Amino acid sequence: MAPPILKLDDIFLSFGGAPLLAGAGLQIEPGDKICLVGRNGSGKSTLLKIAAGLVEAPSGEVFRHPSSTVRYLEQAPDFAGFNTVQAYAEAGLGPGDDPYRVTYLLSHLGLSGDEDPRMLSGGESRRAALARVMAPEPDILLLDEPTNHLDLPTIEWLEGELQKTRSALVLISHDRRFLEKVSTATVWLDRGTSRRLDRGFAHFEAWRDQVLEAEELEQHKLGKSIEREEHWLRYGVTARRKRNMRRLGELQTMRSNYRGHKGPQGTVQATVSDAQESGKLVIEADKITKSFGERAIVTPFSIRVHRGDCIGLVGPNGAGKTTLLKMLTGQLSPDSGIVKLGTNLEIATLDQKREDLDPEDTLANYLTDGRGENLLVNGEQRHVTGYMKEFLFQPEQARTPIRNLSGGERARLMLARILSRPTNLLILDEPTNDLDIETLDLLQEIVAGFPGTVILVSHDRDFLDRTVTSTIAPAVPDAPDGRWIEYAGGYSDMLVQRKGALEERKRAEKAAEKPKTQQSTASGSSKVKLSFKQKFALENLPKEMAKAEAEIAKREQVMADPNLFTRDPAAFNRLAGEMEKLRASLTDMEEEWLELEMLREELEG
Repeated sequence: MAPPILKLDDIFLSFGGAPLLAGAGLQIEPGDKICLVGRNGSGKSTLLKIAAGLVEAPSGEVFRHPSSTVRYLEQAPDFAGFNTVQAYAEAGLGPGDDPYRVTYLLSHLGLSGDEDPRMLSGGESRRAALARVMAPEPDILLLDEPTNHLDLPTIEWLEGELQKTRSALVLISHDRRFLEKVSTATVWLDRGTSRRLDRGFAHFEAWRDQVLEAEELEQHKLGKSIEREEHWLRYGVTARRKRNMRRLGELQTMRSNYRGHKGPQGTVQATVSDAQESGKLVIEADKITKSFGERAIVTPFSIRVHRGDCIGLVGPNGAGKTTLLKMLTGQLSPDSGIVKLGTNLEIATLDQKREDLDPEDTLANYLTDGRGENLLVNGEQRHVTGYMKEFLFQPEQARTPIRNLSGGERARLMLARILSRPTNLLILDEPTNDLDIETLDLLQEIVAGFPGTVILVSHDRDFLDRTVTSTIAPAVPDAPDGRWIEYAGGYSDMLVQRKGALEERKRAEKAAEKPKTQQSTASGSSKVKLSFKQKFALENLPKEMAKAEAEIAKREQVMADPNLFTRDPAAFNRLAGEMEKLRASLTDMEEEWLELEMLREELEG
């Protein structure tokens, strides 16, 4: 094992109340690709800043290899003194670094380098900061939410860059798919302390659940031990006084440990308030168009949205997702075409810019609309502090100004307000920004189980795959021209359908190029059929998929044992590795079967 190039050990940090970090650590070795995970407010960003040398820990040890270079992605870049983005990014280079790297990175991040830093949007500022920290290819790259405000093509490009970089990485991100593809180790920051798993994020949640179950079991055993000792002290045969005093001291220690145990932070508990059922047809758009000047944003597009649909809009930044969303919901009139909204609609909107929030307003006032201490949820009067606790806010935060909240807390607050109001049409524009993984889980459950209709814009592939029933995307993903296509299923389903359509178009073009005499078969028929190999695969793939699912289920049953990881970590890791391979194989088989089935249907007319 290579010696660490950066090590934080036994870090303690408090801002006046309970410690934020209480013995946390982080060890980075050459080539590490670590994802740092934990709840909002658990101290992830603070620990990263300590690693970068931007925050000094009052207690603990910090070691950085003298020759190692460290770059930290700033949330709010300081552009003072720079006239162009190019100059700002190049200022991060060291003496021997290649200036071309800046040009290369800015180009792929959608910037020319000539932009005035004072005129950049939040997303453009993040892209400029990414170019600055990545260009030198430092020994250690610390990235806090690098995918925020990036569109899907850029996120996928960034994944590839980070997978092949020589820099050691520590990543904080809410994007599950991004973490799964980039990370090879996981550090979990929980209740002030850190635990490390030498596997990527794909294995984190199963491991976390095992750890928490084992911890709960230990607490249960400790409680039983305390009961036995108390019984002995009260009713046991009197032994030597010295022995009694020793056991009494041990009991006091056990009681202290039991009382002092800080369990995991609760999860958000919420449901959407019931509303009157909308009409069956929620939205009907017929040949709608929109242009800004010479640029077409939407060319004739038609869609019918029915009650219960969950529709996702994806595409590069600037493609027109928000414009199309506003047209479909009646907030923006089309240049031509007609949009009809259904009956009995109760619409609730989560805006990506959080424009609904007044920074000077208090949490309680925002949730109640200034109508005292109570709000009506599902027809029931609820005190605002009790309702806040369901979304992991403390009662003392009721009078806190919204400006003091983190990005994740603001998103959670808006979610709390939306869910308290009757709604049957949810409009979510980038709802996953700044949410921690546990709150994302809640949002997925709400969207997936919502009885009404949902239309959402998102760059989170995992969220889309888990929630939407159809996906609207530009017909030309790399160069949107105003044409939009609706695909069945989530983001991954869309990719498979696009790939199948592209391959079929290539086959058709190739066939058209051949002389007509070559197109006909020996029998004179020109009808194309599935090959024997394709037919065999189409018939046998479902059997193979069923076998793979059965093997996965077997391993899941074994891994469900809460004591397995503690008792036999090698067996746990072996089973986890086998499951990863089986799931990857199952995904490949499902994609191959879907492509063949689509081809069969097309050939059969």
